[in-house]
Amino acid sequence: MNQTKYGQIQERRCGNCRMTEMEVKDILRTVDHTLLKQESTWEEIRQICEDAMHYQTCSVCIPASYVKQAAEYMADRPDRVLVCTVIGFPNGYSTTAAKAFEAADAVANGADEIDMVINVGFVKDHRDDELLAEINAVKEACAGRVLKVIIETCLLSEEEKIRMCRIVSASNADFIKTSTGFSTAGATFEDIALMKAHMKEGKGIKAAGGIASLEDAEKFLSLGATRLGTSRIVKIIKGQEAAGY
Repeated sequence: MNQTKYGQIQERRCGNCRMTEMEVKDILRTVDHTLLKQESTWEEIRQICEDAMHYQTCSVCIPASYVKQAAEYMADRPDRVLVCTVIGFPNGYSTTAAKAFEAADAVANGADEIDMVINVGFVKDHRDDELLAEINAVKEACAGRVLKVIIETCLLSEEEKIRMCRIVSASNADFIKTSTGFSTAGATFEDIALMKAHMKEGKGIKAAGGIASLEDAEKFLSLGATRLGTSRIVKIIKGQEAAGY
C-alpha cells in the first residue's frame, strides 16, 4: 500500500466517515499541538516539536519555561512551526501587569503566539472595561505577535459568553478561545456556534479541550473554529499509521 506520512493517499477511515489525505492535512494545519501538563519534561516537549514539524501543525503550544529551548531547537529547521505559549494560566486571576510581563518575556524568548486567560471573576462582576483594557495591555506586550483570549466557557453563562465575544471583538486581540483544558470542561459544539454568531468578522475562534477525534475536529471547523487546541489529533494520526492505515 502506498503510504505518506499522513497515511493512505486516497482515503483514511475516521470512525464511520472517510477522509482524504488532503482533508486530514487541512485539519492538521489548524492544530496547536498542545502539551501543558505540569509534569512536562524537555524530552516530551522536544517530541511534540518533532511531531508538529513532521505533520505540519500550525504550532506547538507549550509552557513558557520551554519556549526559548523549543524556539532554538526548531530555529534552523525548514519545517519549523510556530511556538505558542500560555500566560495567566490556568486561573487567569493574576494582575494585568503580571500578564503583560509574562507576554513580553515569552516574546523575548521566541514565542510567536500568546494565549492569555481572562479574569473570570471580572466577567461575573461586570468589569467589562477592565477586561478590555487588560486584553489590550497584553496585546501591546505581545509586540505584534498573535494573541488569543481564553474565556473558560465552562465557567460562564450564555450571557457572559456573549458579553466576552463582544469584548474580545472590540479588543486588539486576534482570537477568542474556549478553554484552558484545566477546568471542568473543554470546547463544545454549542459554544463554537455561539462564538461564530457573536464574534466580529475577521477575529479567529479557537476550540480547545476535549477534541477527541478527527470527526470532532472537522465539526468544530465546520461550525466556525479557525484553530484547534489539542494533544490528541496528532496521536490519532500516528496511531493510524502504526496500524497500517
